[in-house]
Amino acid sequence: MWKLKVADGDNNDPYIFSTNNFIGRQVWEFDPDYGTREVQAEVEAARENFWENRHLIKCNSNLLCRMQLLREKNFKQTIPQVKVGDGEEITYEIAKTAMRRGAHFFSALQASDGHWPAEIAGPLYFLPPLVMCLYITGHLDTVFPAEYRREILRYLYCHQNEDGGWGFHIEEHSTMISTTLNYICMRILGEGPDGGRDNACARGRKWIRDRGGVTSIPSWGKTWLSIFGLFDWSGSNPMPPEFWLFPSFLPIHPGEDLYYPHPLIQDLMWDTLYICTEPLLTRWPFNKLRQKALEVTMKHIHYEDENSRYITIGCVENVFFLQWIMSIKTICLFFGVLIWLNYIEQSLCMLACWVENPNGDYFKKHLARIPDYIWVGEDGIKMQGFGSKSGTLLLPYKHF
Repeated sequence: MWKLKVADGDNNDPYIFSTNNFIGRQVWEFDPDYGTREVQAEVEAARENFWENRHLIKCNSNLLCRMQLLREKNFKQTIPQVKVGDGEEITYEIAKTAMRRGAHFFSALQASDGHWPAEIAGPLYFLPPLVMCLYITGHLDTVFPAEYRREILRYLYCHQNEDGGWGFHIEEHSTMISTTLNYICMRILGEGPDGGRDNACARGRKWIRDRGGVTSIPSWGKTWLSIFGLFDWSGSNPMPPEFWLFPSFLPIHPGEDLYYPHPLIQDLMWDTLYICTEPLLTRWPFNKLRQKALEVTMKHIHYEDENSRYITIGCVENVFFLQWIMSIKTICLFFGVLIWLNYIEQSLCMLACWVENPNGDYFKKHLARIPDYIWVGEDGIKMQGFGSKSGTLLLPYKHF
């Protein structure tokens, strides 16, 4: 059964470190011997209840976490429940009793290190790139053994829309990028063309085909499909890394480009530069400029990694930084996405480090931080966007 571990970390592990003794860290691990049969049955009942109501209530209730914390503290609600009938006056004493009852329950959910464990998830394009990243690097079976795969698939099944697709997040209508990425994720995890609970794969594939195929997928999706050899690179928007060599005060510099709209002339200029200059930049002596640009790029990545202790700002950067992976075309494309979406970084940096040195410490330090982004609920395993423990502490503190 799954168990939440709080403030857990090994200071003797060379690939993971903390400046506060891991206070606020929350990671899940699978322990086959954890929990009695009654507790396991309660967890299974919560999972099935979510499945039966998945189209009515999209968000889970963190029941696995709550069950564990309340069980460990042997919590008993001692403040009686108050009920107010229609037209009945809500007195001060009634309101005070209700507040005390709620505070008594909520305080029992506080972890031993002082924070309130919680997930920050919902987007459905976070988890598939992580699975794809680990598949590319050859670490999928090590990081996600059978128990993890089962819960990842549960999450994908639970949040598949009735029309067969997946939304950008759990509350949204189906979109091409999320449906395509989640379909590929299921196939990587071992589901056949017609596999998955409630015919998940067949329904997802039908949704894609009914809308003309994946040619309408946005740039992120096109890049992933190109990496897997399923989409031609000519259909992806280029982003030459040489732009990082420009002075930072220029609007064309990627670090500033986040704040400027893209006029048509800029897009035309980029495409022209790519078509005309890319053949030159991959040949001597101009390829030395490309190498210099990539070195500058990696300096930015390593700085961010070390500064954040390999947690980075958010989860997707560590997966989506695929410009370092397969080819010069990948390199040209995705560093621009990093800048435009620099708040979701974790996975991008990990793959960049893997391409730089698959056996290097930089990549291994990223692998050690993957558990920080995993959360287990009654709807399965999801990848969190951020790990803001200060937020989950300050909001309850202010409420109290």
